[in-house]
Amino acid sequence: MPPRTTTKRGNLAFLRTAIALQTVAVFIQAITAGLLLSVPTGGVLHSAGAYTAFIVTLIHLVAATLAWRPGGGSPRPILYAAGFFGLISAQVALGIAQVTALHIPLGVLLFGMSVLQLA
Repeated sequence: MPPRTTTKRGNLAFLRTAIALQTVAVFIQAITAGLLLSVPTGGVLHSAGAYTAFIVTLIHLVAATLAWRPGGGSPRPILYAAGFFGLISAQVALGIAQVTALHIPLGVLLFGMSVLQLA
């Protein structure tokens, strides 16, 4: 049984790291959104950040699944990760469609949710 505990601890550390990276990626999106309005290359940076946040959120979903599976614990982290993944997918789609009336408030909500998960 000790290897299973070590695996579980490693997976929990991976989950915490994924949530921290997700929070940083969403925060950087707020910075690049400001750059989008002020410099010509801001759009490229914001787009690259969007796909980075999408990938990091997918990694968060994988990490949540790995943290749950070995120990048979609560699937709640998976539900949070899947919900966040769905919202970040909507955020990317709204950004591509340039629906700023929904894109901006959803971005603020995503950052708040990610900070809460990190805490």
